[in-house]
Amino acid sequence: MPNIGPLELAIVLVIVLVIFGPKKLPGLGRSLGTGMREFKDSITGDSKSDDRDRAELTAAEATPAESAREDAKVSGS
Repeated sequence: MPNIGPLELAIVLVIVLVIFGPKKLPGLGRSLGTGMREFKDSITGDSKSDDRDRAELTAAEATPAESAREDAKVSGS
């Protein structure tokens, strides 16, 4: 596989700029980044919902006394 140098990269960026225009370029980059992130997460098995679930479980395990007090307040009202 040939090496890609700065000249080749500049040529590709100019072509992309001509095709999509300066107004659509930020959205294109954003969607490309989101797609790459989702692809990486699917390969590694990570996801934001898994991270959120782990954080909620950790918080619930760390403070059982607080959740018991909140349950007592609700049942006592």
